[in-house]
Amino acid sequence: MPILVVLLCLLLASCGGGGSSTSPTPTSPNTFRISSNGTISPREMSVAPGTRVLFVNDHSRRHDMSSDPHPEHTDCPEINQVGALNTGQRRETGNLVTVRTCGFHDHEDPDNASLRGRIVIR
Repeated sequence: MPILVVLLCLLLASCGGGGSSTSPTPTSPNTFRISSNGTISPREMSVAPGTRVLFVNDHSRRHDMSSDPHPEHTDCPEINQVGALNTGQRRETGNLVTVRTCGFHDHEDPDNASLRGRIVIR
């Protein structure tokens, strides 16, 4: 019985890999990033129908990403699923299935051109 315990411990230790390493956070090639200086990048991207787009907030303040037009947010409701992102948060849109161009903005700062962008679904 003690040999079985030792073998089990060795097996578990070998599967653990090193314990101190962390796996990187997966990223999407379809990512809008709000930079530390509060600008969105890229300003526009093209995606295939059915794609989800990831928004990442690296800025020091919260941003509430919404579909155009302000304040209705009705052009591309899938973008509204992103919603409010605190510093360090990331969230995806819904599936963008309709071929069209979707504008978006920060609902809390709708006139700030550095936080406006477009997703072209084609």
